[in-house]
Amino acid sequence: MKVLVTGVGGFVGQHLARCLHESGDDVVGSYWPEPVEVPGVELHPADVCDREAVERIVRKVQPDAVVHLAGMSHVGESWDQPGCYFRVNVEGTENVVRAAAGARVLIASSSEVYGAVPEPEQPIREDRRLDPGSPYGLTKAAAERIAFALGGSSVIAVRSFNLIGPGQAPRFALPSFAGQLAAIARGDAEPVISVGNLSARRDFVHVAAAARGYERLLRDGTGGSVYNLASGHAWSIEEALAALVRISGVEARVEVDPKRVRPVDQPLLEGEPSRLAALGWAPEPGVEQAIEELWREAAGAP
Repeated sequence: MKVLVTGVGGFVGQHLARCLHESGDDVVGSYWPEPVEVPGVELHPADVCDREAVERIVRKVQPDAVVHLAGMSHVGESWDQPGCYFRVNVEGTENVVRAAAGARVLIASSSEVYGAVPEPEQPIREDRRLDPGSPYGLTKAAAERIAFALGGSSVIAVRSFNLIGPGQAPRFALPSFAGQLAAIARGDAEPVISVGNLSARRDFVHVAAAARGYERLLRDGTGGSVYNLASGHAWSIEEALAALVRISGVEARVEVDPKRVRPVDQPLLEGEPSRLAALGWAPEPGVEQAIEELWREAAGAP
């Protein structure tokens, strides 16, 4: 199968490209704005907000399937740049789905579309009414609606819960903590870790497990459907930080930085993954391995 992956140089894209290669698929990728290197992938520059550029790539590649990963994905940052998030995540998705007419399209959505869900009503199922509480969540909900309206049964939406693992940008919580601990271990920083809200609980999934989930949906997912990509178990940010500190062996004081606290932060997001699990998927490797790999990457360990 020939698969076009938008945003192939990003956090999920590189893991997915490797996963698809291992299964014998032909992977073509788009990137923007900076050139990237993804082994074995034919690369094309294209801003997903540029409809003509997206259409040119699809005409040239003629993919059997498209995985749309390109987008803006930081919840906190979306409060400062709502217009940019709308243009990239909503208009970009529209451009990709229109250009890919006739091909299977897998779009990356998010658990943020659910908004604040009372704890007794979690884990969250896919049939839950959407009530996004952040600009990022709003753009993902809108992107889903447009994708299904334009692509119908050729579209599958994947609502990923919190993905973690090697290669994740340092502006996200756990890679940031790992980087701070590594700086302390090298003697480059005082033994203080700056944090935001540690009480929030999130359903973490190793990015490699997520890549296998995407691959499974490309082959076996039901068109016109939505799938949660989740483990069914939530960790508090404090628990994840404690595991990272334990693995690193670095002692440090924890201080809350008001700049790291979001205007709105859901207390709990935990997904019900049985729809994807029914296709034979499992959240492996697990969270502990992801945390260990984050530390090794930050510390420069082989």
